[in-house]
Amino acid sequence: MSIGTRARAGVEKRRGNPMRRMLPGLGLLIAGAALTLHAAGGVAAQPWQAHRSPAGCAPASADAPNGKQWPFEPWQTIDPAAGYTASLETNCGTVTVALDAARAPRTVNSFVFLSDQQYFDHTRCHRLTTQGIFVLQCGDPSALGTGGPGYRFPDENLAGATYPAGTLAMANAGPGTNGSQFFLVYRDSQLPPNYTPFGRVVDGLGVLTGIAAAGVRDGSGDGAPTDDVVLNSVRVARG
Repeated sequence: MSIGTRARAGVEKRRGNPMRRMLPGLGLLIAGAALTLHAAGGVAAQPWQAHRSPAGCAPASADAPNGKQWPFEPWQTIDPAAGYTASLETNCGTVTVALDAARAPRTVNSFVFLSDQQYFDHTRCHRLTTQGIFVLQCGDPSALGTGGPGYRFPDENLAGATYPAGTLAMANAGPGTNGSQFFLVYRDSQLPPNYTPFGRVVDGLGVLTGIAAAGVRDGSGDGAPTDDVVLNSVRVARG
């Protein structure tokens, strides 16, 4: 069954918008201007531009993310002892992830909350790395690497953390700056244990390797994927 929506505020206040979200390894960084906010407080998506779709990918949707914002981390509503499975439906195929609520309860709780709020729907995976580290980064409604839900929460599950192929982990701008951005590892990557791992791909790793095979749009090893990759929907089920 689907997880019910919980919109109550939590206990940690936001500590300001990060100007960038980054991962080390290449000496390259995705950076951008300050967030553009709607009057209602949402994050404005950048104007959509179509790019070619590789074999197996549907054309990327032009629908915009809802850009909702919250001043506090959501209350803890998941059961850390339960199993949760996330289905990330992209225009290139579906990636299924088993979430690790036992080791990363606050991270999984936030991910479930945001998915229930349809926060990830119609967001683009804005960053692909193909040299040194091998990840697809998603979860930013601005598609610039600067967006987030308006709250932050601490790191979890870092002791001895490794990032083999199939890892789902949080992107951040330093310790304790987790928000909505996450990355999926499509090939074993050597990263310092600074990024909360909170799930593993159980189906659809080939979707990620197919996206990676198309490369980075500007021909470098770090940037926007050659082909638009959109999260059409993200849903989480318990059990």
